[in-house]
Amino acid sequence: MQNSSDKNINRVAIYIRVSTNHQIDRDSLPMQRQDLISYAKLLLNTEQYVIFEDAGYSGKNTDRPKFQEMMKQLRNGLFTHLLVWKIDRISRNLLDFATMYQELKELGVTFISKNEQFDTSTAIGEAMLKIILIFAELERNMTSERVTATMISRASNGLWNGGRVPYGYNYDPDKKEFKINPAEAEVVKLIHDKYEELHSLIRESRMLNERGIITRYGNLWNPTTLQIILHNTFYCGDYQYNVCKEGNRQKQKNKSEWVKIHNHHEAIISHEQKERIIALLDCNRRLNKKVVKSEKYVHIFSGLLYCGNCNKLMGASPSSKINGYQYSRYTCPTKRQLQCDSKSVSDQTVGEFVFNYILNLINSQRDFKSISSKNELQKHLLKGSSFNDIKSIDSDGLNDLYNVLLSGNINQDIYSNDVSFKKEDSSNSSRTKLLSEKQKLERALDRLTNLYLYSEQTLSEQNFLSHKMQIDDKLNEINDQLSFMESDDWQQSISDAEFIVKTSSFIISKKLDGRNYINYKRLATSIDKEVLKSFVNSVIDSIIISNGSIETITFKNGLSHTFIR
Repeated sequence: MQNSSDKNINRVAIYIRVSTNHQIDRDSLPMQRQDLISYAKLLLNTEQYVIFEDAGYSGKNTDRPKFQEMMKQLRNGLFTHLLVWKIDRISRNLLDFATMYQELKELGVTFISKNEQFDTSTAIGEAMLKIILIFAELERNMTSERVTATMISRASNGLWNGGRVPYGYNYDPDKKEFKINPAEAEVVKLIHDKYEELHSLIRESRMLNERGIITRYGNLWNPTTLQIILHNTFYCGDYQYNVCKEGNRQKQKNKSEWVKIHNHHEAIISHEQKERIIALLDCNRRLNKKVVKSEKYVHIFSGLLYCGNCNKLMGASPSSKINGYQYSRYTCPTKRQLQCDSKSVSDQTVGEFVFNYILNLINSQRDFKSISSKNELQKHLLKGSSFNDIKSIDSDGLNDLYNVLLSGNINQDIYSNDVSFKKEDSSNSSRTKLLSEKQKLERALDRLTNLYLYSEQTLSEQNFLSHKMQIDDKLNEINDQLSFMESDDWQQSISDAEFIVKTSSFIISKKLDGRNYINYKRLATSIDKEVLKSFVNSVIDSIIISNGSIETITFKNGLSHTFIR
């Protein structure tokens, strides 16, 4: 609570941003800082100010750490004014700024731009602010168009704009030309010839790995890498640019926008063979799509199982029907390429173990008054034939559970979010990490382009392309991985998710209530699989599988149990 005497005191949040290292080196941050401090002291008559600095961040969005921290404090009522050097220091995006400014008005915070000499406490100041922001966004869009036009012009003249050097070639930056890499070119020919023979990316990647042939970076081959090579007309001597949409390599632009130069460099593969192979790839893709569309199968533990050998998220596929029931089978995605020798596991094995362990957790919570030691708790948790091969539970997880039960600080189920455990950062959230890394690389590419086009310190075209090539290379690898993950359909989505989570928890709890054993097959055939999947996802964070058996279960609240055999 603020004292009444503090209500009329101006408390100023000063925000400073520069977007390139060049600007930072020219001491623009100290200059902005000093001018804004003087403004706060002299014109706003206050010594109460806090400075928030973001160095090296673009103004095209608000994904900046100090900006987000400042907004959080503004929402908490810690400031009466927001002071910036220029309007575009906050944002060059009209929608982002309009959203922020509307929030500032609702919070009663006055926005002041020192360099444009206006503040939003007046009607004219507010109108001028909006006009200036429109021109700031226009400038950014024009900059983007100029960069795009420059790159297209270079490509039209046969100049390479950077990126990953295609496997089978070397690039000479001094001569600005591609030369065939003899050893890799032989592999490229083998890849094309074998696909015409095998008609299968999986079988071909397995064949290459069995022969001990590795990629340029020392990795094993996988279907995605092979598909990229087989689709790429660069191997026919053609150079193409501006084909795919920015940020989404799976969607192509209109062919009228493509830049294509024939006989740009020496070819490895003939146009005739490339056309045959692309036709085969397209045919297989259409057939696979038809199969996927015809099957509507819910994998209950999809997205939760991780391989204990290589830490990869396990893929799911339906098995053949046995006695009228169809199981799911979970397999490490690298097994097909001979990278991992882990055993696959069925949802019968996983479900029997998981649901009976949840049942034992519920019963242990209910009967805890009669449990006098951790050893007794362990016996309750491992009760039943599902756990005959388990010798013990890891002591850390058992201690955590025992202490929580002993404290009596439990509102609902011990595996739910109501029990407070410190949850470790999951190393398994591969997709989230890839998207975060992609965003960082795109921001770095934006800064590099601005530095090349507008810096007063000359950045040579060779240095620019060299750095751009490295960033593009990493971006392409991340996009390939994201595409591969999406193609395996690891992420299942359901409608009205919140409603299903609530109702499924109720239904499952009724099925488990008062029992000492759960027959998973009977449970799975008596309850809709979407409900079972939703319940499992609402209480379990991840499950590690080793040698076809459950090694560790981590619940949503952070409680983690490792089983020792």
